Amino acid sequence: MTAQNHYKSNLRDIFFNLFEVLKIQEGTLGKGVYSHMDEETVRSTLEGYEEFCQKELAPSWALSDRVPLELDKETGNVKLPPPVVRSIRTTLEQGWPLLNLPEHLGGSGAPHSVAWSAFELTAGANAAVAFYLLGPLIAHIIDRLGTEEQRKRFAKPMIDNQWGGSMVLTEPDAGSDVGAGRTKARQVEGGVWEIEGVKRFITNGDFDAADNIIHLVLARPEGAGPGTKGLSMFIVPKFWVNEDGSLGERNGVYCTNIEHKMGIKASATCEMTFGERHPARGFLVGEVHDGIRQMFHVIEHARMAVGAKSMATLSTAYLNALEYAKIRVQGPDLLRATDKTAPRVRIIEHPDVRRMLMLQKSFAEGMRALTLFTASVQDGVELKGGHGSGDSDELDKLNDLLLPLVKGYCSEKVYELLAVSLQTYGGSGYCQDYPIEQYIRDQKIDSLYEGTTHIQALDLFFRKIVRDGGSTLRGLMGRIEATLGEVDAKGPLAVEHAAMSRALADLQGIFMTMPQKLQESLYHVGFQGNRILFALAEVVIGWLLLRQGAVAAERRETATDKDRDFYQGKLAAIRFYARNVLPGVTLTRKLIEQGTLELLEVPEGAF
Repeated sequence: MTAQNHYKSNLRDIFFNLFEVLKIQEGTLGKGVYSHMDEETVRSTLEGYEEFCQKELAPSWALSDRVPLELDKETGNVKLPPPVVRSIRTTLEQGWPLLNLPEHLGGSGAPHSVAWSAFELTAGANAAVAFYLLGPLIAHIIDRLGTEEQRKRFAKPMIDNQWGGSMVLTEPDAGSDVGAGRTKARQVEGGVWEIEGVKRFITNGDFDAADNIIHLVLARPEGAGPGTKGLSMFIVPKFWVNEDGSLGERNGVYCTNIEHKMGIKASATCEMTFGERHPARGFLVGEVHDGIRQMFHVIEHARMAVGAKSMATLSTAYLNALEYAKIRVQGPDLLRATDKTAPRVRIIEHPDVRRMLMLQKSFAEGMRALTLFTASVQDGVELKGGHGSGDSDELDKLNDLLLPLVKGYCSEKVYELLAVSLQTYGGSGYCQDYPIEQYIRDQKIDSLYEGTTHIQALDLFFRKIVRDGGSTLRGLMGRIEATLGEVDAKGPLAVEHAAMSRALADLQGIFMTMPQKLQESLYHVGFQGNRILFALAEVVIGWLLLRQGAVAAERRETATDKDRDFYQGKLAAIRFYARNVLPGVTLTRKLIEQGTLELLEVPEGAF
């Protein structure tokens, strides 16, 4: 396996999640807004897309790292490596990014669980390409939030003409403090506004694989208040869009710099300047000043995408490392280490390599379970009337609670685990002959953008747990307790049942401890927030792996030889995880209980 044909998918595990554990064929497909889809359609669609990703997206991945982007500062146009342009255009031409879009926009109306399964294949094969496919989502957001005129002018033309899209939040001096943004908006005539300011770190701010790019931009209208509440969201096209959807003159938004990055180099990370050369005109989304709330429709999708990208990267990294371990011969069996005549064995026969492989496997499959469980919750929201409807409120809040786990935990933990993937290769992993070193560089950004890990932790604690008095968290814990009630505590998963019960009790202990800590100072959340995020994620992943283990234990008895190995792998994953990961929650509880604020008293000079 070389970097040029790097991608190893795991459609068998995706299908296991969808149809054997989540059972979307019973609870989602054929119901309500998904009444037009069935299991056979989903299977054939994902099988076809897996083949497409292997043939059309994976080959341009290594080249995307080797061939630099080019910025023409006169025109503000960014040129991508030609193979990447071809991958983007081919994907759009075949309509794959429309899988999740409603049918009235030309989409397939697939459930979120199916769409995120497809996104895993895209991101695993070529993450840069995955992010260039944002245009259909931006069109969907405009279709949901825009006025009738805006929908007609932008949404359908974006789909029909395969235009690109971007979300434009960050500013040079503000960073993650979005509310400190200084980009201004001034209404000039009718519904037209002019935007002035500089934005930074804008993914896909410009690229040459689309005839137009529609930016959703946060800016502060004249006279608006401070902070995020004073921000509004505007539709700002690269080329002006006439009332009939045709293209007009160049608009006054230009890419003025591109970042030279550690990884994911083909994804253009742009400085975007509005209104410097000539007016950057746009429209207020929905003709309402509700920018940050509107932008969160995009932000939440982006956070889910980042977590799914990390999971997809770990999955292919693990499968690459596994293949290498099966063919690389080095050293004798440990029991014959002193015997100079002992035959050399494949490294998969060494205990430490097996430990590293199972560590990667259990987390890759556990994170896939977390991602697709979250996606299934999103399916439930749609079936109950959609985001914001009264009937979907409970599932809406559960989805909100899970998103920091998908984004924050997966992105942070995968970076650590990719080092284990590289270690499996030994020195070869450090070379570009194999894909692991690029995986590490391409993935590290995931813990930084769309809200750093600690921002995710604070969001989880304050907005998703404290704000509703812990009600949603208790509901999630109730689901875990229900599974523990269903799994035989004295059966084949007895050890795993006991480990999950102990971890859940320790997690509950953590949340009982924090109110006492908060009486002393909010700084305790600053010190312990990441630990809380990680502990909750690891318990939820353990729960999902236990559910998978219960299914596998039942199906293994009547399975074919190939499937029996698959189910045996599921049992091995939860057994390893229960013994090697879940005990860490007990340690986390002790660390939080014993946490102090002493570090705040250390003088800066001591650092």
